[in-house]
Amino acid sequence: MPTNCCDISTRINNTDKDMKNRSTIALLLSVVTIVMLVCVCATDKDSTALQGAAPQQQPQIYSPSLPDTMSFAGEGVPLDIYYVREGLDREMIVNTFGHTNTLLYFKRAHRYFPIIEPLLKKHGVPNDFKYLCVIESGLTNATSPAKAQGFWQFMKATGQKYGLEVNDEIDMRNNLEAATEAACRYLKDLKKNLGSWTAAAAAYNCGEGGLSKNMGKQSISSYYDTRLNNETSRYVYRILAVKQIMQHPQTYGFYLRPCDLYPTLPTRTTTMSGQNIDLYEFAKTNGTTYKLFRELNPWITTEKLVNKANKTYTVKLPTEAGASLRKIRTDRDKGTEYITKM
Repeated sequence: MPTNCCDISTRINNTDKDMKNRSTIALLLSVVTIVMLVCVCATDKDSTALQGAAPQQQPQIYSPSLPDTMSFAGEGVPLDIYYVREGLDREMIVNTFGHTNTLLYFKRAHRYFPIIEPLLKKHGVPNDFKYLCVIESGLTNATSPAKAQGFWQFMKATGQKYGLEVNDEIDMRNNLEAATEAACRYLKDLKKNLGSWTAAAAAYNCGEGGLSKNMGKQSISSYYDTRLNNETSRYVYRILAVKQIMQHPQTYGFYLRPCDLYPTLPTRTTTMSGQNIDLYEFAKTNGTTYKLFRELNPWITTEKLVNKANKTYTVKLPTEAGASLRKIRTDRDKGTEYITKM
């Protein structure tokens, strides 16, 4: 069928319009692309500027300084031996930058060192052993995976050997005063048998037999020169590091005031005797809460004391101040000057 001239003209006109529309769209797309590229370049410049400034915002990391000389319990530490110095250096780094635990050591020491120190002195055990207690438990009634218990981390058999009652109702390993006295007796025995306080401290970790056996096989009498398991090899250095940091807190970046620390809890005592004692009722009768009674007497491990042997126990109770910080804080706890030693 022949094609009409008007149809051909119409088709040509439509084709021209389509081409114009496509050209317009292409132009718009080009403009959008150019704008996006400009934005990306600007963003990259901003990003580069930020990245260049980042290092200025990073904290400064430094290696903790080590003393030229040091002692433990009056016994010199041979810091001129490279592996001794590096052993101490490792524990200084761990405890200086392990801020959470070390801060808590300071806070708890303010409360518990006044209890521990007089008992060490009473038994003739050097004051430095309070730092052994710190690394053993963090000054808490902790339970280890091996079931060692309390501030001094006594195993059940060792605790009983040194006079601590441990049964289903009572665990005197959690009585700070009783456990400290037991630890003193144990440490004095270790010192007597091993010849030095440093060796006694190491044996507190690995046992007297284990330390003696290793020293004998290696024909060595010094802890520092004896090859031991990893934990005991680090043990005395951990004590030394905590001692160094707690005696020189500001040198290692710890700025604490007495008002930042945990106050000593004032208490009074009474006796508890008889059988089938309901501790909820006992606490109520003595004017305190069950929670606070258990806080002050963590060595009681049950809600009802059967007490088959009908023993009499001395327990702590709060004073009239109760648990109120406003009332229990003394002038010793309110200072705002930075502490210089623990």
